[in-house]
Amino acid sequence: MNRIEFILVTSLILFVVFGLGWFSYWLLHRFTRVSQADIGELDRMAQALHDAEMQRDQAIEYVHAREGELVNRLAQTEAELRAAMDGLRDARYDADQLRNYIEENQKA
Repeated sequence: MNRIEFILVTSLILFVVFGLGWFSYWLLHRFTRVSQADIGELDRMAQALHDAEMQRDQAIEYVHAREGELVNRLAQTEAELRAAMDGLRDARYDADQLRNYIEENQKA
């Protein structure tokens, strides 16, 4: 095999390999092509996901607002409870003072 035959055979082999590579790429692209129905379905899924994310954000916002309101009401209730307990303690102290005063007056 001389030099020219070697170059021709190598060129032919490279051309055949290139042709097989191009054909396999075309075949793979042909079978994995995305149809318009699939694109439409992806668009619907993306819109549904967007709507679900918006609903989630609204729910989180509502929960935070409701939590703030409940924390406020709890703080007010605790303040009222402390005021009531202070009033009860003062009333008990006054009742004990009156009871002691009455007992001392009855003894005397």
